[in-house]
Amino acid sequence: MAPATQIPGPGAGAGAEEALRLAWVDVAKGLCIVLVVMMHSTLGTGNEMGGEGFLHNVVAFAKPFRIPDFFLLSGLFVGRVIDRDWRLFADRRVVHFAYFYLLWVLIQSAVKYGQIVDGAGPGAFLAHLAHALVEPYSTLWFIYLLAVFSVLTKLLRGLHPALLLGGAALLQSLPLDGYSDLVTEFCGRYVWFVAGYLFAARIFRFADLVRRHPRAALVGLAAWAVVNGLFAFTATGHATFPTLASLPLVSLALGGAGALAIVAVGALLTLAGGPLTAALRACGERSIVIYLAFFLPMAATRMLIVKTGAVTDIGLASLVVTLVAVLVPLAIERVVRHTPFVFLFRRPAAFHIVAETPPRSARTAATG
Repeated sequence: MAPATQIPGPGAGAGAEEALRLAWVDVAKGLCIVLVVMMHSTLGTGNEMGGEGFLHNVVAFAKPFRIPDFFLLSGLFVGRVIDRDWRLFADRRVVHFAYFYLLWVLIQSAVKYGQIVDGAGPGAFLAHLAHALVEPYSTLWFIYLLAVFSVLTKLLRGLHPALLLGGAALLQSLPLDGYSDLVTEFCGRYVWFVAGYLFAARIFRFADLVRRHPRAALVGLAAWAVVNGLFAFTATGHATFPTLASLPLVSLALGGAGALAIVAVGALLTLAGGPLTAALRACGERSIVIYLAFFLPMAATRMLIVKTGAVTDIGLASLVVTLVAVLVPLAIERVVRHTPFVFLFRRPAAFHIVAETPPRSARTAATG
């Protein structure tokens, strides 16, 4: 099995058909980031309000594939840069993510200063920041692991693809109770990044196939949704593996099937067009902007709802929190885009080790 990483790129001469072929990636990423924000918003709101709402069912349904698909999509374009020299590769895939991780660790930690130090003073805060260098902090673990996965994949690119994928799949199936979050998330997620890297061209062909046969794709999605829901909502009574979907090997199969389902949904939505597709694509184009900044508006909105009692239905409250947590980061990025505060979402030239090339599009540099 050879790596299938020769994928289309948005060159200057790309036409409408080529642009459509690439658009599904952003739509799929947009759907993923909305599901991630929804998960944090819904579970947090449910905890604060002491119950569950209708969005808890959506969160449970998406659990088997939500993060696997995000990492699979993140690995799609690694093949385009993996053979570049280490200096350029490090600038694009390590320094890039490290900059945003460290910046937003500092921002999130400053907001939670009192909670972090608990009266212990600045020393405790510095110890917290030092710990965040070796153990990913809060929701920012995804950014941290993108850099780790990129470096490891470049180091291991000489391995036979079957060995690389097989080793990553084995890690995903290991029982890791009691290990650090870094070890747990690394082992549980690396296989999806590797799959995106190795099967990039095949995944693009799959998206093209879906667009050519939309009716058959819809039938397949319906069948997948039934199976995924059955496994996601069937409890096992086991503390470590609470549902059938969380069982070893089953979670691997459902993660892969769900990732392809999101690819199919992205392809179908780009074919259909419309406001929903445009909105998801906008979220996907700035998915890291949302990921970096959603925590603060999410927490503030949840606190406001709980304290004022303005929304009493947990499902509706979760939906409001989710919408605010998605939209506010996009609004902030737009406001600061041409101000000195653009460093929040665009890496300054001083933090490049290789000169930045002219942007291929209007996207913020944070989208990577």
